[in-house]
Amino acid sequence: MEPDKESARGLAQVEGYLLWNAEVEEARRQARSFTGSLPWLTTAQREDVERVYVADRVELCRDTLTRIAGRAVELRGEYTERYERLRARCVALSVLTVAGMGGACAFLALVSR
Repeated sequence: MEPDKESARGLAQVEGYLLWNAEVEEARRQARSFTGSLPWLTTAQREDVERVYVADRVELCRDTLTRIAGRAVELRGEYTERYERLRARCVALSVLTVAGMGGACAFLALVSR
């Protein structure tokens, strides 16, 4: 693998790691906020509710990210296919245009003799 691509891949992994940790920390913050509004909970109950809340939130985020990543792969395939068809049409049109212009020049050269 090329050094630039390897560096970009490593940076993307670090970014993903940091974003995921930020998401988990946000889930913990919201769990603490939620249990803070329930003053009758014991410490053990509060910890259990926070743990379940964070686990549910993390699972939801993981499912969402998996679904988004799958869709991104599908879209990449669709757009790659469309790009290749468009490129083939542009090349064909260019070849036809050059051939047509060449034919027109040849015709004009023959007619002007």
